Amino acid sequence: MAAARLGRGQPEAALEAARRAVDLDPRAEAGADWGYRLASLAFERLGRDAEAVAAAEEAVRLAPGSWTARLRLGTALRRIPGRWTESRAQAARAARYAPEEPDPHVLVGDLSLLRGDYAQARTAYRHALRRRDDHPGARINLGLALLRWERSRGHHDPAWPVDPRETGRARRALEVWSRQVRLLLAVALLGIAAAVFGPGLAAALGEGGAAAFAPGLLTEARVGGGAALAAVLVITLRQARRVRLWPYVPGMLVRDPWLFLSVVITLLAVAAYGAALATLPRAARQLASAVTEADPADLPENLLGNVWAVPVLLVLLNGVALPVLRTLAEAWRGRPVRALAQFTEADEDRTAGRDIDVTLWLVAVRAWSALAAVAAAAWFLEDGRWAFTALAVPVVLRWAYGRAGRPSRLRGVLAGDRWLAGVLTLLAAASLVLAAAAAVRALGLPGPLDRRAWQVGIGVLAAVVAAYVARAARAWWQGTPGPGRASLIMCESCGRRLPGDARPPVGLSGEVRRAFADGRGVVLAYADSTGPRALPVGSVGSVGPGGELRLIAADDAWEAAERDPRVAVFVADPLERRFWAEVRGVAVGDAEAEVLRVTPKHVMVGDYPGRHQGRLRPRDGSPAR
Repeated sequence: MAAARLGRGQPEAALEAARRAVDLDPRAEAGADWGYRLASLAFERLGRDAEAVAAAEEAVRLAPGSWTARLRLGTALRRIPGRWTESRAQAARAARYAPEEPDPHVLVGDLSLLRGDYAQARTAYRHALRRRDDHPGARINLGLALLRWERSRGHHDPAWPVDPRETGRARRALEVWSRQVRLLLAVALLGIAAAVFGPGLAAALGEGGAAAFAPGLLTEARVGGGAALAAVLVITLRQARRVRLWPYVPGMLVRDPWLFLSVVITLLAVAAYGAALATLPRAARQLASAVTEADPADLPENLLGNVWAVPVLLVLLNGVALPVLRTLAEAWRGRPVRALAQFTEADEDRTAGRDIDVTLWLVAVRAWSALAAVAAAAWFLEDGRWAFTALAVPVVLRWAYGRAGRPSRLRGVLAGDRWLAGVLTLLAAASLVLAAAAAVRALGLPGPLDRRAWQVGIGVLAAVVAAYVARAARAWWQGTPGPGRASLIMCESCGRRLPGDARPPVGLSGEVRRAFADGRGVVLAYADSTGPRALPVGSVGSVGPGGELRLIAADDAWEAAERDPRVAVFVADPLERRFWAEVRGVAVGDAEAEVLRVTPKHVMVGDYPGRHQGRLRPRDGSPAR
């Protein structure tokens, strides 16, 4: 009942049923670890992570050789701050106990992906897909690994023994410091420029004569600029007090390149602002000379050639340049076509649909940047023939569409996002217009037609930017996924089926239990460095209530179980010798009790040859063979 309610998305009712199951099975006769595993999963879905870990730990105590219990504990631990290493160890143990199952490999991949180890994550997901080709979690998260996805807390290493909320507060303090300092310096520099140069420029441009700059304002402007630097110091000290984890800040900057870049640009902005203050008198003289002696039409060019131009542009435009740079860099990161091929194979999962939409936006940004580069090359090199290469963009997009998995899935996503469909249409139109502009120039057609073609092409590219910004603003306003990489999400318990850690345990039937309890011809099969081996153990020490076998075995069997815990135990019917039983399971040494505890994974019963000969009789629901 608990499993059925979890499958219907009713965690509270499932928790109640799981607790009742555990209460009715106090001696674990029917596999009480299953009840604890289901209770742990229900706790997790209710957001009660500490209780989920406690229930999973109890399941492991009851069945230490159960790969499902290890998987459940590893999954629960991944949500607890500072326990990533323990989670990784449990996931690795589950994969070691059941390498033929996909879910342990998926958990290993998820933990690697969360830490940014993309190569290991891809390997783990491919191992899972070789075992189950239609696993939605492996498909979707493999696509994220191919995209080199970063989670929202990319600055935090899950292996750090510190709460990610603490590092999150430190990151926010650094971001606020960067934002406030850069904004303050930009406003202060605009005020200085308006106070010192504004009256002179207005007089010179209005009268067409000599500039009326006021040298006396330079001293006041520099004093005011110094006051802005003092305010920067106050902001820095205030935000520094909020960073309580300074030893982790270097690691945060290494893991989050955009946080690092934001800090570096802020420091550069402070240095540029100081340089602007230091060169203010010289800049004023140069500008006065340019306004007085040069043609007013050449004033913009003279302003850009001023000694003040570089620091001023750095202080004023970094707030725009940084988001643009981040958008372009994130679009060109990873392999979106291969990622789309994985996303589209994940059936109709909503998580996959969202990731497909975002990935197509990343492809669109790539196409736009390629067209912008073509237009810039044609302008700077003064050779319009470069624009012919714009025709390659729709060709590459068509190739990507053919390689990106199921076309019907892509068409469905495009039908649901009209902004994206419109942007892709505009990109195709821009490539054709730029190629047409190149043809007009190559054919030597009239100048107005040439200019008009280029204007239309640049206008279409600008329309794509406007559509992207509008789509992002709409998503921000409505709280819905936007077109940026930050909207990509992992698959956690997605799909219609319950995860592997909710699977029921494999028990022993009454006749098999009696055979192991009373038999004297028990054989343990295992593998060591020389190959497969069979070791007679005489008898089973005991059979646990949940079907666990407790064997008294030699030291070499213990050593072999440490290397590879997968074993098989054979027994014959001790009374009439009519059947034999094979239990394949996981052997874990119990040093205190001096026994090997074998948790069953697969039980097979067969008849001995003779008049009672029959087919193999599986006891765990698998087909007879």
